Amino acid sequence: MHIVVCIKQVPDSAQIRIHPVTNTIMRQGVPAIINPFDLFSLEEALRLKDKVGARVTVLTMGPPMAETSLRKALSLGADDAVLLTDRKFAGSDTLATSYALTSAIQKLAEEEPVDIVFCGKQTVDGDTAQVGPGIATRLGFEQLTYITKIEDLNIASKEIVVQRRSEGGVQVLKTKLPCMITMLEGTNTIRFGKMDDLFRAARYDLKTWSRDYTGAEEGRVGLKGSPTVVSKVFVPKPRAEKAKMIEAASDTPDAMAAAAIDAIFAAQPKLADDLLARAAAGL
Repeated sequence: MHIVVCIKQVPDSAQIRIHPVTNTIMRQGVPAIINPFDLFSLEEALRLKDKVGARVTVLTMGPPMAETSLRKALSLGADDAVLLTDRKFAGSDTLATSYALTSAIQKLAEEEPVDIVFCGKQTVDGDTAQVGPGIATRLGFEQLTYITKIEDLNIASKEIVVQRRSEGGVQVLKTKLPCMITMLEGTNTIRFGKMDDLFRAARYDLKTWSRDYTGAEEGRVGLKGSPTVVSKVFVPKPRAEKAKMIEAASDTPDAMAAAAIDAIFAAQPKLADDLLARAAAGL
């Protein structure tokens, strides 16, 4: 069994700043990390490796510095890593990114067929949740998104059973391989790397692929293949209103509720009339 895990190196969202004049993200001095959502998918792939003996390949698209994230994934137990890097990929939106990653996965499949592709639910720097489903659509794989648990994996019958979180509860889904899976956050605990894997990651001869090597069409990647346009990035203006302390007659729930209601009606003089009018109309 061959599993591919797509990860992305992103700026640490806790330290991102917006330039006050240009309203662009200031990446200078901001540490880069593996997208936190991708780590849950990586851990689930490694658990399948432990269970059924799968081969796990980690794939990322980005600048040469993304090598750090790939070596981190290798130190956790991944078998192989591929860095998809080329100046022609610069400026790719989710449509172009999913196409480029699909081209790389198809290249990997020439060596060994891919049974499962894992992706993070979304990235902290884009929040679109579009790349994983885009890859599945291009590959013709079944899409299993928002997965909370993999209940069973039958290699002989090429079937997988998962639990998917939905608005109405939990769905139990069964489908044939190959498939694409996005794991929800908090569904597992990320492991610590073993000493042997840490040394192997440091010595690993990283595979670096260009656009030409994967066979991706130039007009479908980078800015040329990206119809998405970001018109503006801005910091929300801070609210001018300050919190107000409401004094109640006592600390009983009834007294505090009455004080809060009185304060609301005092701040919204027309609210009482509106409520009385709605009551009279039977609304």
